[in-house]
Amino acid sequence: MTVPNNRICLMLNKDAEAAANFYAETFPNSSVESVQHSPSDNPSGSAGEVLVVEFTVLGIPCIGVNGGPNFQHGEAFSFQVATDTQEETDMYWNAIVGNGGEESMCGWCKDKWGVSGQITPRTLTEAMAAGGAEAKRAFEAMMQMKKIDVAAIDAARKGENEPA
Repeated sequence: MTVPNNRICLMLNKDAEAAANFYAETFPNSSVESVQHSPSDNPSGSAGEVLVVEFTVLGIPCIGVNGGPNFQHGEAFSFQVATDTQEETDMYWNAIVGNGGEESMCGWCKDKWGVSGQITPRTLTEAMAAGGAEAKRAFEAMMQMKKIDVAAIDAARKGENEPA
């Protein structure tokens, strides 16, 4: 087994294996590599329980640790998932929100383990990178959304929704 030089570590209560399986089933280029059990009792569990899960999300190496309820997630960390179409945006959004997660604003959502995600269509990222009036229009449109509406962002980029 080769250990990556760097990987994301997610501290979870007791659901690291379920979370890793969800990510592997939901996102392409994702998998569960290994499940390791605690060799002895520890503050977050008993000997023999799942302690560590090594997995990959969209090609990014991760490790999930069942660390107990003291470790909480916040928006300071999130998976940002780039999408190309509304169908792809809907698929990921609905998988996360529809599986016990919750919606937030501007393309943000949380999965049922409290891990934040941004389901971000590339058209929005491109608009922001363009700067100027195009970025302003796309940004203002995004600020009104929960799940990003690709057609509305595209229209905003072109200035199609501006008052006459």
